[in-house]
Amino acid sequence: MDAELVLLALCTGFGLGFMALAVRAVLTAVRLWARGLRVTGRVTGRAPADRRRGGVVHFFDHLGRELVLDPGPYAPWCGLPPVGGTVPVVYVRDRPTAARLWTLRHLLAPSFGWFLSSTVAFGTAVTVTS
Repeated sequence: MDAELVLLALCTGFGLGFMALAVRAVLTAVRLWARGLRVTGRVTGRAPADRRRGGVVHFFDHLGRELVLDPGPYAPWCGLPPVGGTVPVVYVRDRPTAARLWTLRHLLAPSFGWFLSSTVAFGTAVTVTS
């Protein structure tokens, strides 16, 4: 097989896979918007032994259990307020452990990243063929 054809097939496959992940992330955000339960969480500091930046969000689900949401390392860029602040949290009633922050940036950041990755993969495929 020709090396260009193999590279074209790989780039196209990765591009389609990344596009499918982007669509899945958007559908998850839409599902949370349509059927999610919204509660208010409080931002608290991480444990002293945890070296990651930002805080974690403590919230109560519909059964009164206290849960912890770790928004990840990019939380300050996705709209997480400083420690002590409150933030809206959304989750599906059956899965409160899969909660997300109810901010537009936090809900749509994964889909944007996957879409950007698919664009790079498709652009590489176009460059290989020319």
